[in-house]
Amino acid sequence: MSKVKYYYDSENLAYKRIKPQRRKKFAYVFLFLLSSALFGFLCLILLINTPYFETPKDKLLTNELESMKLNYKLLNKKMDLMNEVLEAIEDRDNNIYRIYFNTSPIKDEERKAGFGGVNRYKSLEGYDNSELVINTTKRVDQLTKELVIQSKSLDEIIVLAKQKEKLLAAIPAIQPVKNEDLKRMASGFGYRSDPFTKIRKFHYGMDFTSPTGSPVYATGDGVVLKADNSLSGYGNHIEINHGYGYVTLYAHLSKYNCRPGQKVKRGDIIGYVGSTGRSEAPHLHYEVIKNGEKVNPINFYYGSISAEEYIAISNLATQENQSLD
Repeated sequence: MSKVKYYYDSENLAYKRIKPQRRKKFAYVFLFLLSSALFGFLCLILLINTPYFETPKDKLLTNELESMKLNYKLLNKKMDLMNEVLEAIEDRDNNIYRIYFNTSPIKDEERKAGFGGVNRYKSLEGYDNSELVINTTKRVDQLTKELVIQSKSLDEIIVLAKQKEKLLAAIPAIQPVKNEDLKRMASGFGYRSDPFTKIRKFHYGMDFTSPTGSPVYATGDGVVLKADNSLSGYGNHIEINHGYGYVTLYAHLSKYNCRPGQKVKRGDIIGYVGSTGRSEAPHLHYEVIKNGEKVNPINFYYGSISAEEYIAISNLATQENQSLD
């Protein structure tokens, strides 16, 4: 209940009641409502701009942002895997393919070089997650550049391979006797004890013990020079001229499967294991001659055996035991 106000009338010497004006009442009510509305509006603005109050649109944007961050993390993990695979390819390219074709490897500085000049990522700056976006974009660009360099390198290797296709086919690259026909690898390249004189002397080939009649294979493309027993101690033997300075010799054969002047391909059966000539037991004596010099045949088996088999044969070949011829 509102208070009743009075004033003193000095002329009539009496208190009289003050009658409130309706206009003022309306003014007070209007001011109250206006101030309440302004206060409410300010409170709403404050709530909207605080992290404790999210509109549906804000929630949608937040979810999209978190999804984007997750996608970028997944993309970076995929790029980690891609980078590992690419590094393995680059390593094979430099240390196998380019060495094999006698060409210079690509330097890491060239493969990993960045992008010079203007800032390529300026348009991505100034955002809440700019660092994440810029770093990921840089990685994509770097991987793309390395892939382009590696692709061009492999194109170059293909050209070199085509140029050297005949050389690669000619180089002795397989064992002359298959593993399933072998009893053991009896003796390797180097000093060995002679089976007849027991004197230590140099053994210029590798001996493969195998049953008589086991197939003997040409180790590279070439032309048969000899298929006779003209060399003392070698018994029935075959010589193949592969070109490019390479000649291979297969000795102590039981019989031939080729003739002089005949063209042969790698893997063709040219004869059969025997024990003719100066031989203690059935085996194949195999030699590789490069530019007139006898070299270790073990360096020419990369086309038919695995790394593990190579290590096993290499260990056996280095043992200084007794040869079979």
